Amino acid sequence: MGRRAKQPNRQFEELVEEAGGVRKALARRVVDRGRGLGLKLSYDHTSIGRWLSGEQPQPPVPQLIADTLTELLGRTITPAMCGMSNARDAAPDLGLEFSLSLSGAVDASTALWRSDIEHRRFLHDTSYAVAVYPAASMRWLTLPGPEHPVSIGSSRRVGQIDVDAVQSMAAAFRDLDNKVGGGKVRSTIVQYLHSSVAPLLRGSFNEHIGRQLFGSTAELVRLAGWAAYDQEDHGLAQRYLIQALRLARAASDGALSAEIMAAMSHQATYVGRPGDAIDLARAAQIAARTAGLAALESECHMVEAHGHAARQDETSCTTALNAAERAYDRARPGEQPVWLAYFDQSYISAKTAHCFRELGDHTRTAQFAQRSLTMSAGYQRGRAFNLSLLASALTVTDPREAVRVGRGALDIAVDLASRRSLSYLRDLRYRLRPFNDLTEVADFRQQILELTRRG
Repeated sequence: MGRRAKQPNRQFEELVEEAGGVRKALARRVVDRGRGLGLKLSYDHTSIGRWLSGEQPQPPVPQLIADTLTELLGRTITPAMCGMSNARDAAPDLGLEFSLSLSGAVDASTALWRSDIEHRRFLHDTSYAVAVYPAASMRWLTLPGPEHPVSIGSSRRVGQIDVDAVQSMAAAFRDLDNKVGGGKVRSTIVQYLHSSVAPLLRGSFNEHIGRQLFGSTAELVRLAGWAAYDQEDHGLAQRYLIQALRLARAASDGALSAEIMAAMSHQATYVGRPGDAIDLARAAQIAARTAGLAALESECHMVEAHGHAARQDETSCTTALNAAERAYDRARPGEQPVWLAYFDQSYISAKTAHCFRELGDHTRTAQFAQRSLTMSAGYQRGRAFNLSLLASALTVTDPREAVRVGRGALDIAVDLASRRSLSYLRDLRYRLRPFNDLTEVADFRQQILELTRRG
């Protein structure tokens, strides 16, 4: 028996229609192809109907279906293009490789989304993989280009209205992620990618539309990866960020590529790989300079500085912070892409505060964390981070004030689905431990414990 998916298989439906729509004839061809391989199959038009409704046939049938459609349509069709799983889709390394070919990139990305929707255990049972980010960034740097994302994949024509819809959804998900946390939006993003974007990638489009489509898709995939990172699902985040980088490369979008590698650097520092974070930040700087966006280059210097601080290299950290400041001073008003709108003086102050906390300078941590609180509205998760950061710096000199500030972070975190926000609070709770004889400290630490246990 096959496994029933949650929704109709639109990709397979389009291919069946393109092949003539005769279900009985298609089923007979699949059976005949299987017989040639020594397989005894008994499929008919009702089998096609079940597959169209979302049922997934067991291997090797997806490959037989793809081979049959390849013969009928006169071009190569893969199981992934049929919206079906095969043995490769379930490989533990799915999504962890930066594909050399454009078709391979589409196959890997769509297979990842489908496996995620199907709740494949291997996606969530893996931890941070050390080697995959350096390999992906190196391949981004060395892959010949530019690529030409043109497709005559199906009868479905993809136009500007389709691209605009994807861009609008990316903007909506970006705002929601900042307001409510990755845990409340990630599954919805993946569902949209699987049900609405995957068919577009299999459609027909010219190069102008193709670049926009791949770029918009890359931004959505980046958001899915960032949301997974926010939930501290680090292995899954890596799969999405690597595929986002590959799609951005296909779109020839150097700016978005820089942003994605900066996100990789951010995560690498968070999981205790500061050396990798520095390398990724420097690769991101190359992309940002090529794109000619000074503000983006500034951000890439900031994540490099954080990596140096995590290695306790104050000299290199200071050098990177100064480079970030110089780049930011060169930025021209209005040049930033919409996805970089968060990067402003408040964000710079927050990242600087993180650097000084790593270096053990509580005074300057508090100084810059306080400045970061002038941030724009709508970044609830970021405000929770920055309040926790300020409170942690205050624990040394004024634990009561640290509790007062920390309560602001706690109040926000209650409504977030963000494991990172809970980790910030756990760190604050630990730093307050020496002052547990104070009633307000003990009560606050207990409140944090109760919230983090629920999270």
